[in-house]
Amino acid sequence: MAILTNPIKKQVIQDLKTDMDSSGTHYYAVIGRSEQWNATDDAPAAVNSEREERNFRLGLQSAKKLIDVSFVVPRYNWSSGAIYSAYDDAQVGYPAQTYYVMNDENQVYLCLQRAENNAGQAQVSTDQPTGGTDGLPFDTTDGYIWQFLYSIGAASATKFMSANYIPVKLQGPTDGSSTASEVEQLAIQNAAIPGQVVGYFVDSGGAGYSSAPTITVSGNGTKAKAGATISGGQVSKVTLIDSSGSYTMGSGYDYATVSITGGGTPTKPAKVRAILGSPLGLGGDSRDDLRATAIMMNTKPTGDEATDFIVGNDFRQVGILRNPLDSASTALFTETTGICLKKLNFASITSGFVTDELITGNISGAKAYVDKIGTNELHYHQTEETGFADFTTGENVTSTAGSGTTAASNHITTPEIDIMSGEVLYIDNRSKVARASDQTEDIKLVIQI
Repeated sequence: MAILTNPIKKQVIQDLKTDMDSSGTHYYAVIGRSEQWNATDDAPAAVNSEREERNFRLGLQSAKKLIDVSFVVPRYNWSSGAIYSAYDDAQVGYPAQTYYVMNDENQVYLCLQRAENNAGQAQVSTDQPTGGTDGLPFDTTDGYIWQFLYSIGAASATKFMSANYIPVKLQGPTDGSSTASEVEQLAIQNAAIPGQVVGYFVDSGGAGYSSAPTITVSGNGTKAKAGATISGGQVSKVTLIDSSGSYTMGSGYDYATVSITGGGTPTKPAKVRAILGSPLGLGGDSRDDLRATAIMMNTKPTGDEATDFIVGNDFRQVGILRNPLDSASTALFTETTGICLKKLNFASITSGFVTDELITGNISGAKAYVDKIGTNELHYHQTEETGFADFTTGENVTSTAGSGTTAASNHITTPEIDIMSGEVLYIDNRSKVARASDQTEDIKLVIQI
């Protein structure tokens, strides 16, 4: 069975980010679908089909340009009493006991070695990792060994931190306008040591050991050392701390094996596996250390965004639209915000309408859902259920729900954005979200490869 490796997942995400950062492409967060899903209004799971995409387009209300984008990884806050795993190059995905944490100061640390008793049994973490911003491994009083990776600055936290994700990036060159966290991270990246042996995993403890054996690391690197502990005649753990009390992880290893000698006359040899750090060294690219294969896009629609966003109604879908066209010119739509709804204009509205109700043209028979009611105007959308007949200039438009009849329509306005143009990249069906004039949505969209 074939797999997609983390490097290609990372490359796909990087290509998407590069495309978003390009001045020639325009990504928009879009919201839509004011009408209920069903009798109970329970949101169905979105499916990947042409019909789902088409119906999504038909219900669109408003769009706001996506500018802010970042790699993200799952969020794990350090918690006293939890057990954490050590970083392991054999790990697939994220273990149930995570190998990295964020502390109370939004600093991210990677666990190099978890605390274990002499029998090799994992112990809980009780001492939150802090400091160590020189990037060197350090131990806490509970026996864990951590390595600092980066701090999340205030701006990044506001844009890209959520209940489930935190941002991660490769820091580029800094200058006088760079933040302290950016300067700090670049220093960590520059100090990273490729090819280190960052840990050891005991595959088999063996039998018959009467004293701690000698650990020897072989490969194409140099100077990695470790110490062994025995319990009940077995090698119970192999630690980064060698006989001199130092963290000696070596450098330059692309591959490594561990040999175990001495320890008396064991009846069964132990087997230990060397764990190598990420290609650039731990901290060299935290996206690799934390196996980042997701990207977050963020935007914050505020109020009615100069009338482009509906207030006094709700929406049930959020998505991403790439390079939509301007309805008037057929050129790329490039404004910061845009409205996706058609509009009926009247000389005057003689009786009331309400949002989400069905309206009908008395000559054309056209039907539509009302999204927004303005002064002598209605914004609306049509679906498979209403049909797509055009309203006729001059006809009366009646509320199917019985709230009244307007005077004859005198103008029909097309939306700013051609809703059938561009590429739909993401669809999220959700429970209704009501919008008010003083409301700001913090829309954070995550794409996981």
